[in-house]
Amino acid sequence: MDVALDRIGKSYGGTAVLREVTLDLPGGRVHGVVGENGAGKSTLARVLCGAVRPDSGRVTVDGAPVRLRAPRDALRHGIALVTQEGAIVPGLSVLDNVFLGTPHATRRRERFAALLDRTGFDLPAAARAGDLPLVQRQRTEILRALAHGARLLVLDEPTALLPRTDAALLLALARRLAADGTGIVLISHRLEEVLDGCDTVTVLRDGRHVSTAPAADRTAGGLLEEIAGRPVETRYPEPEPVPAGSPVLLEARELSRGDAVRGVSLRVRAGEIVGLAGLVGSGRTETLRLLFGADRRDSGEVRVAGRPLRARGGPAAAIALGMALVPESRAEHGLVLVRPTTENLRMTALPGRRPLRVVRRGAERRAAQATADGLGVRGTGLDRPAWTLSGGNQQRAVFGKWLVRRPRVLLADEPTRGVDVAAKAQIHRLVTDLAARGTAVLVASSEVEEVLGLAHRVLVMRGGAIAGECPRGAARAGDVLALAGLR
Repeated sequence: MDVALDRIGKSYGGTAVLREVTLDLPGGRVHGVVGENGAGKSTLARVLCGAVRPDSGRVTVDGAPVRLRAPRDALRHGIALVTQEGAIVPGLSVLDNVFLGTPHATRRRERFAALLDRTGFDLPAAARAGDLPLVQRQRTEILRALAHGARLLVLDEPTALLPRTDAALLLALARRLAADGTGIVLISHRLEEVLDGCDTVTVLRDGRHVSTAPAADRTAGGLLEEIAGRPVETRYPEPEPVPAGSPVLLEARELSRGDAVRGVSLRVRAGEIVGLAGLVGSGRTETLRLLFGADRRDSGEVRVAGRPLRARGGPAAAIALGMALVPESRAEHGLVLVRPTTENLRMTALPGRRPLRVVRRGAERRAAQATADGLGVRGTGLDRPAWTLSGGNQQRAVFGKWLVRRPRVLLADEPTRGVDVAAKAQIHRLVTDLAARGTAVLVASSEVEEVLGLAHRVLVMRGGAIAGECPRGAARAGDVLALAGLR
């Protein structure tokens, strides 16, 4: 099946996000699409899959124009979208999710077994989908697309939230499906996987088609310049030395919660960036949530600038002491996606429980605009819902909502997950600038190179505990992975 986009245009509130994009997607090939956050990649995917109606242009399947008014229309034409977080119904079983929308399907278990054999997945049919880890929820969505007979599979940032090993398995599956004739569109910020796993790569910039060429003729450096339209600095910024005698702003003593976090003790000084490394399930995210009061600790103590954080105080008590958290999932815990970007950027500055405090909308909007301009948040307008922003701009907004409070302590969990190279470099600079101004920063990341490049020192977690410490310049990725238990 050959699918084509012919001069597709789309605008939101007068802001063009796609501008006359033309693209051919032949079956049996893996086609990569890259670009900065806000370049139009996800909108293009949603046009293909019927979730967004274009303002102009047309979609053709095997040369015939088709009208895709909703995702079910796209499915009827063999086109399906798989998102990075997996669009499943949590309360249903895996089997019911796979055959969702086909209530009269017969021989479901036999067909399910055949799909498992085709993909190599190992999924329990009777398990509640909402109880599964992310990688298995995503695999459930892929099986559903194949169960509906998808012949063009659009993968929108499918590896952004996955560990490297699971990402490699997903890319291997994409290549196998392409070899069987299925068309694959892979949207990704990871240029190495696009170059290694795709036949062809398209670059989008500011909603426009820049180029399409065989992956074999591309290089990562060349793609970066085409994506940004300028040379891009990819080196990590050098953090300022921690001043002698800097006070400890964050301290945890014997922090524990079940088996997830076991006796974690750490200290972060003013102006210091401490990295928290470890494999998936090592306890990184759980530790940050305990420090912020988002989860109740079983035992241990947390102090901010010498003041104890009450175990029952929750995030409100942490915020009152000057702490901020950039969570692992911006969609679930970082932003209120259905509310305007203006409100998201200013939510931490709202009066809270103080009675009869008037919120001046004009002043709020001007302040939000200043924050957005300072962080380079670009999108469809601050008055539109935050979900209309690209992933990178959403992540900037999560940082922005905390910067208005000038936090003493910043906890950042996977701060650059799912963002492009330019946005990643900007976030790295933001983190080092905050530290230079005296903020204590604790960064948790699954990217070993990120914590080694950003931090003054790296704490490595394994099995919910601190397994060791690596000072800046004295450790390599292999040393961190060995402490984490991978080698």
